[in-house]
Amino acid sequence: MYPIRANNRKAISVVMTTLIILVASVVLGTGVVLYGTSLFQTGGQTQSISSQGIKMWVNASSASNYAWGAAAIRNNGDVLASVNTITIRGATVPFSSWYADTNQTRIAPLIQAQFNMTKMDNNGNLRGSLSTGGIVFPVLSTGCTQLYANPPTLIVIDFDGKGPNYPACLAQLAGPITLNPGAAAIVFFKLPNSVLTPVDSGASVTVNIFAGNVGGPQTVTVANP
Repeated sequence: MYPIRANNRKAISVVMTTLIILVASVVLGTGVVLYGTSLFQTGGQTQSISSQGIKMWVNASSASNYAWGAAAIRNNGDVLASVNTITIRGATVPFSSWYADTNQTRIAPLIQAQFNMTKMDNNGNLRGSLSTGGIVFPVLSTGCTQLYANPPTLIVIDFDGKGPNYPACLAQLAGPITLNPGAAAIVFFKLPNSVLTPVDSGASVTVNIFAGNVGGPQTVTVANP
């Protein structure tokens, strides 16, 4: 008979196996946490908008409760931003009531302007005159011609009267304002009827402007034109 050979293969002990599994679990968990944190930080750094110069007006002499707002919006991030929400007191302003100018050459000197509104007509539309720094009717020199309509499809406002800056050419929108990184827009918007009433003149309201989940509320005092 042949002699029986002893088995010399060495097995990994139970303790060693458990230790390897624990170390692998810790490494894997740490990697997942770091990856998730990196994605969160990247998203927060690349998506950013700011709103400035926000104004709100209500017609204090009208029983129709017409009200408007205005703001300058800038994309401070490094990806496209789609400004798609303006709300006041829980009411969303529909896109058809937004009027925006996104021409960067024309609005560059207007971003810091004191947005103004001289008056509203009987339908709650904006009207004014060059001498008061309000709405220009019409303006041919800038390629913007305001034709009367209810509601208007184009609103032309000269913020500095006879000053050197071109008037803003605010076109009625049908969807969100898309801004390239670093780009800006000026938007005037008509509130749904009765969101603000004449008794709100002088009161503070919160205006929410968002591009998706990016943006935030700002509190402003309601004026009357």
